[in-house]
Amino acid sequence: MPESKQVRVSKDAGKGAVSASLKAGNLTAPQKRWLKKGLSQPGGKLPLFDDNGREIPARTIRACIEAGWAEPWFFNPIKPDWLVCKLTPAAIEVLSASQKKGKS
Repeated sequence: MPESKQVRVSKDAGKGAVSASLKAGNLTAPQKRWLKKGLSQPGGKLPLFDDNGREIPARTIRACIEAGWAEPWFFNPIKPDWLVCKLTPAAIEVLSASQKKGKS
């Protein structure tokens, strides 16, 4: 299995990584597209695949977790290489605010 597909999840992954600089302006375009998908999902669940059926790159997921925008939700024993994540409360607040600002 390619190294990029192997993702290790610890219980504390993403905790403590949230900084005061959590701003939508710091997001890359792929990160923002992925994170915005969670706004319309129950519990802020983030998709594993994009609209074309391609897997979201592990690099995008890891970067969002490290920045405090996403957090691991649960471990999938059937597909251990899949990282199932959800939005953090801070990310929901920032993304919702940026969407409202864009509509005004």
